Amino acid sequence: MAKQFPELTDDHVKFIEDQHMFFVGTAADEGRVNVSPKGMDSLRVMGPNRILWVNLSGSGNETAGHLQRINRMTLMWCSFTKRPLIMRCYGSARTVHRDDADWDALAEGFPAHRSARQIFDVTLDLVQTSCGYAVPFMDYAGERPTMQQWADAKSDDEIRATWARDNVETIDGLPTGIPV
Repeated sequence: MAKQFPELTDDHVKFIEDQHMFFVGTAADEGRVNVSPKGMDSLRVMGPNRILWVNLSGSGNETAGHLQRINRMTLMWCSFTKRPLIMRCYGSARTVHRDDADWDALAEGFPAHRSARQIFDVTLDLVQTSCGYAVPFMDYAGERPTMQQWADAKSDDEIRATWARDNVETIDGLPTGIPV
């Protein structure tokens, strides 16, 4: 049975901290719905109704493009270990780019990563938990080194060129707002 909460509790925060990955879901008013898995050390709970997460380079930039049109986001965690639980956080998000005045203040709480494209400052308006009885058990084997290796092999200009080539529009042609 699903349970709803107006904000994160201490138990919810502990659950988030115990997970190695989360998922983000967004959609514009038309076009495709996007659901992306996220990992690494890229998320911080800032309070009962606020989460920050750093969006690293990727093959697309759907989340940023969708938020340009409709400001809504769902974050989801599910346990693949002992505790059968799924948790979703619903809310809105503000996109912060490297050139924005508050980038440095928000980014200082995260490990530096040259491929960080945006920080999403998420305001939660609903937290919902549900059973994870059908979620399989999986073992965590560690972080992939691929993102760091990719960034290490490129100059800052080459990373920005990748953004200019792959990240200025969503797959539906919506602008993402990323400065290149």
